[in-house]
This record gives sequence, structure tokens and C-alpha cells, in this order.
Amino acid sequence: MSRSASILFGAAILAAGAAAFAQTPPPQPACAGAEHRQLDFWVGEWRADFDLPGGKRGTATNRITRDEYGACVITEHFYQPDIDYRGHSVSMYDAKTKQWRQTWVDSQGSYIALAGGPVSGQPHSFELATVQAGPSLSRMVWQDVKPDSFTWRWQKRASEGAAWEDSWVIRYSRAK
Repeated sequence: MSRSASILFGAAILAAGAAAFAQTPPPQPACAGAEHRQLDFWVGEWRADFDLPGGKRGTATNRITRDEYGACVITEHFYQPDIDYRGHSVSMYDAKTKQWRQTWVDSQGSYIALAGGPVSGQPHSFELATVQAGPSLSRMVWQDVKPDSFTWRWQKRASEGAAWEDSWVIRYSRAK
């Protein structure tokens, strides 16, 4: 085969490959469905205000990102400076169980695994309950979610069917 024929043959193969590639739709990015965006309201920089025993007030910061581990994972960085308390969580939507999963760890040695999602029939409410054998006896709830604020509650109950009681209520306001 002559040099010019080889060049033409190579160009034809490249053109055919490019045409085939152009007709193939790009793959759907991971975690592209709407359910993967349900916690996006939480992403950002937050000021967290709460009441402490004895009438004292507490303040913390919470930085929530969606880019440390790719668009599938929401990462939390909680910091309460007055007691040097730090917490970290990772949350993601589990398409197999159709639930959100969160793992929390902190500077006091806590480890908590949670699962859940939007609360049916309660607009602007999102709940994750502890994952354990038997009934869940603790949960966190995001309520009254607005673009620049929401209320977060850590709740406990004595047994299945008992009323939920607040253990810790934080009023979040967007810092940035």
C-alpha cells in the first residue's frame, strides 16, 4: 500500500470512529437522579445556635460540601469552639434501599449510623433514624427548611411507640 493510500485509509478509519462516537450519547453521570439532590438544601456554610442547660446559649459552625468525594457524597464539618467539639459526617443516597445513609463520627468518640429521607406528608421535613437491631430510639430531623434557615432536632424516645422528645435543637442560619 502506498504512503498516500495508507494516510487515506487511516483518515477514513478515524472519521468512521469519530462518527460512531458522536452518535453514542454520553454516559449519565453517577448520582444524577433527583433523589440524589434531596439534601442539597443543607450544602453551604451555616451558623448553628442552640440552648444549653442552665439557660446558656451555644454557637457552632457547620460547613456542608458536595465536592470532597464527588457529587454523590455530602460531607459535614461541625465545630463548636467553646468546648473544641468537632463532628464529621458523610451522607449519600442509597439507590438499592431508596434511603439516605449517614455516618457520623466526632471528637468525643461517637459513631452513629443513620438512614431515612424526606418525611411523607410533611413538606420541608427530612428525617434520619439510627440504624440498629430493633426499633430506632433516636433520630435527627430537619424541619422548616427555607433557603437560608432550618431547624435541626436530635430526638430520642424510651421505646417503640413512645413519643419523640428533643435532646438537642439547633437553629441554623446560612453564613454564606
